[in-house]
Amino acid sequence: MAGNANTLPISVDEMIYHARSVTRAVNHALVVCDMPFGSYQISREEALRNACRMMKETGVDALKLEGGIEIIDTVKSLIDAGIPVHGHLGLTPQSVNKFGGYGIRAKEEAEAEKLISDAIALDKAGCFAIVLEKVPAKLAAEVTRQVKAVTIGIGAGAGCDGQVLVYADALGMTQGFKPKFLRHFAHVGEEMTKGVQSYVDAVKTGGYPSAEESY
Repeated sequence: MAGNANTLPISVDEMIYHARSVTRAVNHALVVCDMPFGSYQISREEALRNACRMMKETGVDALKLEGGIEIIDTVKSLIDAGIPVHGHLGLTPQSVNKFGGYGIRAKEEAEAEKLISDAIALDKAGCFAIVLEKVPAKLAAEVTRQVKAVTIGIGAGAGCDGQVLVYADALGMTQGFKPKFLRHFAHVGEEMTKGVQSYVDAVKTGGYPSAEESY
């Protein structure tokens, strides 16, 4: 929605601004904010500093980090500081350049075994939930069976505890983007385009504003 090619350019300040806008408007929903790329990879100390700032300035309930065993020490540091942590495995958007794209992850046995190990490690570290993105459905179901944390699937089949979609995609606001797992539950983008065109036509033909719409 911000026009970036991927999530990598997003800063801590931007995430704070957007998350704060959400927390001002909600009363009951659990609000989880992603820690952006570079905010938790450099050191545990910097990760904790950024995490504390994000919690204080946004009012969110938890923070989400991408990665497995390689970030376990950071995850533990945040949890020890009283910050609820939401994990994210499989296709991790902040690692898109490492993967070479947005293809399905953990199709091969070795990567699948690592994903299970990562999920178990995050679970034991204290993560309350884990996103499983774009992985085989059987693998996601097996992870769900092996961990106590809530699993949230996106392109991971029906065997997860819950599901998530980007709202703009689910509502059909974006056009030309239709991965296998995405279902459009509305076609808001088409209606918006029609609405804007109708407005332009009405102005050009003098049909808007009418006498009834004028003071």
